[in-house]
Amino acid sequence: MKALITGGAGFIGSNLAHRLLEQGQQVTVYDDLSRRGATTNVDWLRAEHGSAWTLLEADVRDFERLRAAVAGADVVYHLASQVAVTTSVTDPRHDFEVNALGTFNVLEAARLSPAPPIVLYASTNKVYGGMEDVVVVEREHDYAYRDYPRGIPETHPLDFHSPYGCSKGAGDQYVRDYARIYGLRTVVFRQSCIYGTRQFGVEDQGWVAWFLIAAVTGRPITIYGDGKQVRDVLWIDDLLDLYDAAVERIDVAAGQVYNVGGGPENTLAVWTELGPMLRNLLGRDVPVGHAGWRPGDQRIFVADIGKAERELGWRPRVGKEEGVRRLHDWVVANKHLFD
Repeated sequence: MKALITGGAGFIGSNLAHRLLEQGQQVTVYDDLSRRGATTNVDWLRAEHGSAWTLLEADVRDFERLRAAVAGADVVYHLASQVAVTTSVTDPRHDFEVNALGTFNVLEAARLSPAPPIVLYASTNKVYGGMEDVVVVEREHDYAYRDYPRGIPETHPLDFHSPYGCSKGAGDQYVRDYARIYGLRTVVFRQSCIYGTRQFGVEDQGWVAWFLIAAVTGRPITIYGDGKQVRDVLWIDDLLDLYDAAVERIDVAAGQVYNVGGGPENTLAVWTELGPMLRNLLGRDVPVGHAGWRPGDQRIFVADIGKAERELGWRPRVGKEEGVRRLHDWVVANKHLFD
């Protein structure tokens, strides 16, 4: 198969490219290389796979280049995105153009292709907004939902908060609607906290990787709020398993929306739980600073992943303890990448 990966030099994209190349697929990475770690990931892909893949250094806002790249692809993995809520607040126009317009460009390129490809879209759980109507229970070391023991389902009302939530939400709905109106084989994945190797996390995006990188390299860590916030975390290989399952079962997945995360079995409290894990891995305490809650911070988000389990036969295989250990080992072995 011929695969086009927008944002293919990023964390998820480079791991996906590596997997598809190992499967013998023809891969084109479409990326403007603006993200931290992108050129490092390109170098890694070249070291692993030589010239067996193609790099197009281009922007998803450039419709003509994108249309040419989409032509001939069997599957388009649309991962390119402006990913930080904080950045969306300071530069909402850029956020809109990359996330909303960029996604529209991908869809139009697919629609106008002589043989329209499958389009998989990496959306976000931020489309559910603050979920102020959901009752959250504070416990000694974390938070929990009172009425959603399996997490938040896809049927939960959408409520876009922040420019980032609006731009990703617009893309989310466009991708879904292009299946209904034009018959494109599109799939929306509302992804939670994905983590793993080749993730160059920073404070406002990729928090699990950021805490590990900062702890290993001695960078300062700030805990916003009380540190009991809960997220469900998903190891990168498990996400890629889901992408594979969606392509293999596209007759079922086309036009669908799936919540994607570690689910209730892989919830992680931001510091009251991850902190002790890091202390055990490093053999020392990790000093942190504290600051107040940031606007829009959720006490908890856990995805109900039951729909993907039922329809696509998928479930996470790597538990949070094993995943955190793997990421720790990768960061330690690659400290030079974070200088």
